[in-house]
Order: sequence, then structure tokens, then C-alpha cells
Amino acid sequence: MLDSTESLKRFMRVAELGSFTKAADSLGLPKASISLAVQQLESKLQTQLFHRTTRKVQLTPDGHLFYEKSKDVLSEIEELETLFISDDSQISGVVRVNLSQPMARHLLIPALPAFLRRYPNLNIEVSSEDRKVDLVSEGYDCVVRTGEVEESGMMMRKIGEMQQSNFVSPGYLAQYGTPKSIDDLQQYYLIHYQTSSNKRFDAFEYQLDGELHRIKMPSRICVNNTDAYRAACVAGLGIMQAPKLGAMEMLNSGLLVEILPAWTAPSMAVSMLFPHRRNLSKRVRIFMDWLSDVIQNEL
Repeated sequence: MLDSTESLKRFMRVAELGSFTKAADSLGLPKASISLAVQQLESKLQTQLFHRTTRKVQLTPDGHLFYEKSKDVLSEIEELETLFISDDSQISGVVRVNLSQPMARHLLIPALPAFLRRYPNLNIEVSSEDRKVDLVSEGYDCVVRTGEVEESGMMMRKIGEMQQSNFVSPGYLAQYGTPKSIDDLQQYYLIHYQTSSNKRFDAFEYQLDGELHRIKMPSRICVNNTDAYRAACVAGLGIMQAPKLGAMEMLNSGLLVEILPAWTAPSMAVSMLFPHRRNLSKRVRIFMDWLSDVIQNEL
């Protein structure tokens, strides 16, 4: 029979993902071992934890109660396991983090070798994509978000702010000329951006005397991810408004140039989110503190 801690971990992944198959895939285990762990728990507790159908798996009322209690118990166990480790460099385990591709590429990954030399028993799983991930259901320990944060039930730590700039390709300027002020924007196109939640950004934004102004602009293209956004700008399809971090390589190589530096969109808040738990494991706290410092030092 599995030990209680391992059974709890497997039960929680099923609860968070709503699927025995997905839980098995996320833990790198056979589906049968996940099912067995849950069956053993249900037998020991003498109650049903899940409603099982061919389409989905849902927690029963007893399962909900057990899940909430299990989160605290596992957190306490992880804390106890590191209680007498005086040397933090001996902390072990896996930390799963999600952040934007530019942050992963330009900030996290270049700094990671030094961190892993300091903590040789830690492993880091890095996910970087445009869509908004679900911390709990997808099993992340923390995520870094830019802009407005709307999640409820999550703890948030503001790290800093990311400056935005306006970019175009040299070829675009050769065709349309260089704008000297926002009054010149009438003859330009803006690359429109649509988020995964179908919010469309179709206006040039700038701040003046602390107030936000928006100028609706026509577009020849609308994209829904940052790679396509930058590629459209490099291809000369219009103006892009974005953090300079993601455009740095293209600026340095001459593929993009900055325009209208006095009329830029508001800075974007950079925040770290993590599940609302009474205790974070020591390895997650160590990683979050380190990553916060890395990002703050580079912004």
C-alpha cells in the first residue's frame, strides 16, 4: 500500500485536473496507480471522494472537504520535511513556474544556472505561453503576470513595473515616414491584438498629464500571440505597442526601431501569483524570492 503522503498527492492531482488520465500524465505515472491510490483512500476513509462518469470526474461533498484539508496537511508535511535542514542548499524537489516567453528567455533562464548551482537538488519546470494558465488545475507553484490580475483566491506579490514602447520596422518608416507626434498617426496602421479571453486591443494608447488617452486606428492584421505580434511588426504591417523586453533583440539587430518616445502606453504591473495556502513549501519560497529579485533587478 502507498504511504499516506503519496496517496494524498495523487488524489489532489485528480481533484485539480478532474481526470485520472491527466493526473497520471502530470505525475508521470500509470493511470492504474492513480486509481489505486484513490481507491485505497476511499476504502480507508470509508467514503466516496469522486463522482465518476465516462465524461468527467467530480469531487463529492466529502471529497471537497477532504481536498481542502489535504492542501493544508501536505503543506505541513513539506514544511516538516525541511524543518531540520539548516543548509538551504540541500533543499530538494520540483518547482513549477509559468511566465511570459520574453521573461523566461531574457530573465529567468540566463540567471538559472547560478541558482541551480546554489541549490543542486532542485529542479525547475518552466512554462511560457501567452494564454492565462490556471495555477491550481494545472499544478503550478507560482506564475508571473503582467498587467491587470483578476484571479480570486490567489495570493499576489507585486514585483515591479514594465515600461512599454512603440515599435515599427525600418521598412515601414521608409514607406510612410517617421511620425513626429500623435497627430501624424492618421496615416499609419496599428497591429491589433486579441487576447485568449477575446479582448481586442485596437487603439494606440498614451499617457498625458497622468491621464490615459486612446486613439482608434485601422489595422491590416489582428494577431492573438506575442510571437505573431512581433513578426507582424518586423514584416512592416504596422505599429506595435509592447514592453521593450520582448523587442530587445530585434531593436539591437535593427529589425525594429522605436518611435514617439514621448507618447507611450502606461507601464504594466508585474506580479507574482501563488495559491492561497497557509504555508508554502520552503523550496517554493526560496525560488519565488530569488525570481522576484532577478526580475526587479532587470526591470
